Amino acid sequence: MEANAQRHEWFGAEVAAGGSVNTELEISESYSSRNVSIPIRVVRGLQDGPTVFVTGALHGDELNGTGAIRSLIADQNWQMLAGTLVMVPVLNVLGFERHSRYLPDRRDLNRCFPGNASGSMSMRMARVIFDAIVTRCDYGIDLHTAAVRRTNYPNVRTDFKNAECMRLAEAFGAGVILDGRGPKGSFRREATNAGCPTIVVEGGEVWKVEPSVVECMTRGVNNILKELNMMEGDLEKPEQQVKIRTTKWIRAERGGFLDMHVSPGSIVASGQPLATNSTLVYEDHSVLRSPFAGIVIGMTTLPAAQPGEPVVHLGRLTNRKSARRVEKHALRDDVQRTAQEHLSTSVQVVEPFVIPEESP
Repeated sequence: MEANAQRHEWFGAEVAAGGSVNTELEISESYSSRNVSIPIRVVRGLQDGPTVFVTGALHGDELNGTGAIRSLIADQNWQMLAGTLVMVPVLNVLGFERHSRYLPDRRDLNRCFPGNASGSMSMRMARVIFDAIVTRCDYGIDLHTAAVRRTNYPNVRTDFKNAECMRLAEAFGAGVILDGRGPKGSFRREATNAGCPTIVVEGGEVWKVEPSVVECMTRGVNNILKELNMMEGDLEKPEQQVKIRTTKWIRAERGGFLDMHVSPGSIVASGQPLATNSTLVYEDHSVLRSPFAGIVIGMTTLPAAQPGEPVVHLGRLTNRKSARRVEKHALRDDVQRTAQEHLSTSVQVVEPFVIPEESP
């Protein structure tokens, strides 16, 4: 008999070693007194090992993570040797059903953890999720996209000071890793504080399942399972991963229509034009330039802007030499290169406008 042959119970369902089960976690009640549940897939290996959760759609309109988890579930050749994997395609099912980032009470579930059993609806939901999933897991992977009207180049966000979080982030294999604990009340911050090191993965847009982003996410989840000896095989990672401590949103100085000069994943030099804002008849040009050498982590997909609105999200690189090195290694990684090519189709990228000289 294998060391992990005993049966485990998850959300009322028993899962035998080497088996899997579809089950549900009741998180709330509807106005009609009916139970509200989130569907969950639990997979166990034959041997003892870590317990890992992977969640999608914590914001109900962010569906790339949902697509990635469903791809893992549907893969007939996918096998786990050890440990337990808890897969939650849609964590915020109430937001998902309304195609909304938020819960029906307009609260952001990702600011409500670890929750409160006697608090608001969102706080109660967060408490149920936290107690039922996080407290039983050793590690976590939370899959996200950019907010509405934006897109993100695939990246991992983690606390550089936490060794186990960094282990997950590096194993995931994204080309870009950003430093940060996450906002107070966020799922990954509170899970990590509770002893379950958790990372966030960002990629793509809301309301879509984008193949190149799904490929980044599924590769990353498999990499982490291999790193934790839950699956066989070598990790598939880029030659280099850039670690970024400083980011900055470049904001519109004037209102008008945007011409973008960069796309997600673009490497930029200090002073390089990022976007030009002008009137609808191409007058009164306002050029936004990069304040430092960096990489485009995210950007708006809405070509109209008012003063102060975010246009391009930059991650700061050390210098131009470092920028060239990052670009070279990204092009060598098929998954990163495909993602950059695909995400660039979300925006129209043109050469900077040259203002003609006035006639004498």
